[in-house]
Amino acid sequence: MDSNTTDEVLHDLSPLIKVYKDGSVERLRRTSHVPPSLENQTTGVASKDISISPEVKARLYLPKLTDQDEKLPVLVYFHGGAFVVDSPYSALFHPFTDILTAEAKALIISVDYRLAPEHPLPIAYQDSWTALQWVASHLIANTSIEKDPWITKHGDFGKLYVGGDSSGANIAHYIVLRAGVEPLPGDVKILGLFLSHPFFWGSKPIGSESKDDFDGQHLANRVWSCAYPSAPGGIDNPMINPFSEDAPSLTGLECSKVLVCLAEKDLMTPRGILYAETLKKSGWSGEVQLVVVDGEDHCFHVMDPHTEKAKDLIKQLASFISQ
Repeated sequence: MDSNTTDEVLHDLSPLIKVYKDGSVERLRRTSHVPPSLENQTTGVASKDISISPEVKARLYLPKLTDQDEKLPVLVYFHGGAFVVDSPYSALFHPFTDILTAEAKALIISVDYRLAPEHPLPIAYQDSWTALQWVASHLIANTSIEKDPWITKHGDFGKLYVGGDSSGANIAHYIVLRAGVEPLPGDVKILGLFLSHPFFWGSKPIGSESKDDFDGQHLANRVWSCAYPSAPGGIDNPMINPFSEDAPSLTGLECSKVLVCLAEKDLMTPRGILYAETLKKSGWSGEVQLVVVDGEDHCFHVMDPHTEKAKDLIKQLASFISQ
C-alpha cells in the first residue's frame, strides 16, 4: 500500500489491521494458508474444506478411525482473531485444530465466518449460527441441506459441543445463549461449551483490571468500534460485555457443562473468571470448570501448541470434549 495513505487511517488496530478512510483494509497480521490434507502424517487427521452456504465456509477435521463406522463427539469451533483477522485455514489455527482433533478424537467443524470491517458485526454471529444450524440439520431425515458424509456417518449428536478461542469464544458464548431461545433443527441439544481466553470487555474495570486500560483507547475498545460500529450501547453491548445491565442471564446457556480456560497474563482473564463465578452463582444447573494457566498470555496454546503448557491445556480441552 502507498505510504502516502498513512494520514488517511480511520482505524489503527496494529498489530492486526489498519482501515483507511477510502474504505481499504490493510491486514498487518497475515499467516500463510495451509491446505487440507487427506491424512496428516503426524496426527493421522484428515481435513477438507466445504461450503455451508454461499457466504459461510468451513474446514472439517476427522481423526484416524479404529472402526469405519465409529461415532465421534462433534465440535463446532470458532477461531479467534479479534473478528478482523485469521481463518480456519491459517498457519495459526489449522495446526491447533488438527492437534485438538487427534487428542479429543472428535469430528471438528471449524467455521469460516466473514470478517469485519468489510462485513461488520453482527454478520459473524449470524454466519456462525447458520453453521451450527447446518450441522444440527444432519440429524433430520428430510432436509434441504446438502449433508456431509463425515458428519452423517461419524457424528454423535448426543455429544455436540461448541467452543472457540478469543473472539471465537465470544461467538461461542452468544451462539449457545441463542440456542436457548431458538431451538436447533431436530431439537438437537448442545452438551458442552468451552470458552478459551474469551474476548469480553466493558466500559468499567472489574476485579484486578487497571483503570488505565479503560480510557476508551484500549485495543479491545478500538477493535469493537471498528468491528461493530453500530453496536447499541457501544463497548457495553451484551455481545462484548455479558455483565452489562441489558445482557441476558447466563442461566440461558443451552448446554449441560462449561469449561472456561484462561491465562494468568491475559488482560481479559479477570472477565473470564467473573464469567465462571457468575455462572456458578446464577442458579444454572450445569457443571462449570475453570482453568487458569500460570505464566502464560492470550491464546498461547494456539500461538505455539507444542510447548508443555500448551499440550497440557489441549489435553484438558480434549478431555472435556471426549468425556
